[in-house]
Amino acid sequence: MTCNPTGRRENRDGTDYVAYARTFRAPIEDVWAAVTEPARLERWIGTWTGDPATGRVDFQMTAEGDEAPVEVYRIDVCEPPRRLVTRSQAPGDEFVWLLELDLTHTGGVTTLRFAQRLSDPEMASSVGPGWDYYLDRLVAAETAADVSAVDFDDYYPSQSDHYRNAFG
Repeated sequence: MTCNPTGRRENRDGTDYVAYARTFRAPIEDVWAAVTEPARLERWIGTWTGDPATGRVDFQMTAEGDEAPVEVYRIDVCEPPRRLVTRSQAPGDEFVWLLELDLTHTGGVTTLRFAQRLSDPEMASSVGPGWDYYLDRLVAAETAADVSAVDFDDYYPSQSDHYRNAFG
């Protein structure tokens, strides 16, 4: 099965982002927990350790297997249950990942808007499909679907040209 890309290029104050949206028939607090609590996060992407009150946590993408390096995430903004902005940098990586997550709730539906600062077309060709994949895993985890049925091969490389062209 090939999945259609949902991310789009978005300019925020002169900076390019790849942006996505997902909706949930759930309270905003429940969706916030799914993206911030280590045990809930681990079901679809990874887990963190540390004390967020210090402004940083250590994050490991468990969905990548045991070999994934631990990354330090700096918490720039945390306004439960509506907004989270973090920065990360993998060991030895010069690229800093700026991630923004916003939640809104209307009429029984919580909308998650997720964006990553991104401008390089080649990086977009892999990062773009990756976030479609992970966000679909989040939806699966929160709807009691089989998270393992969400297969990265359905996203990459079939979505690569969409994201490369969006940022090219």
